Amino acid sequence: MGQKTHPYGFRLGYNKPWRSRWFATKEYADLLHEDVVLRRQLKERLRSAGISAIDIERAANKLVIRLFTARPGIIIGCKGSEIDKLKNTLQNPP
Repeated sequence: MGQKTHPYGFRLGYNKPWRSRWFATKEYADLLHEDVVLRRQLKERLRSAGISAIDIERAANKLVIRLFTARPGIIIGCKGSEIDKLKNTLQNPP
């Protein structure tokens, strides 16, 4: 029996980039937990959009979330209304 390696982890750094790109010294655990919660909420909310990957970047006080989807029209909505709702819910959590 050979040792099995994860296909994404095996190529990480060579062919594939990291899914989260940021650096933190003191609040690393809090930011990591926030990333996990964000991914879970986005995948749950946009289940019908066919999300394949979510990339998160943080720089200074700026958060960039990239959604890779099969059906972008569901996320954008009519005249961008759904994307505005999504931005508002992410900026102002309930």
